[in-house]
Amino acid sequence: MADLQSLVDQLSSLTVLEAADLSKMLEEKWGVSAAAAVAVAAPAAGGAAGGAAAAEEKTEFDVILTGDGGKKINVIKEVRAITNLGLTEAKALVEGAPKAVKEGVSKDEAEKLKKQLEEAGATVELK
Repeated sequence: MADLQSLVDQLSSLTVLEAADLSKMLEEKWGVSAAAAVAVAAPAAGGAAGGAAAAEEKTEFDVILTGDGGKKINVIKEVRAITNLGLTEAKALVEGAPKAVKEGVSKDEAEKLKKQLEEAGATVELK
């Protein structure tokens, strides 16, 4: 059995780019997609909470970059401004679309970020 604390420490030291590469490698090795796992887990969680959760208005949104719209440089600049990522990490995020730019933000902030990214040429979804 692996030393789990050591593994946690190693994973915590990864850069965003290294974490993205690790994610891709694990998806390929195990033949799964992290996005599919989240999509499967969400309905299960909603079903467990009952109908009350469905009646509540959603208060947290994820801003998902779905494409650069052919204006990759402008979109990378905007992603850097929004996330404070370095150039390499922002480029990897844009090229790896669909990817979350920001998660768990308010509706107003999500709409603002969506508008900023769309003005730069990106295609964006709110979830």
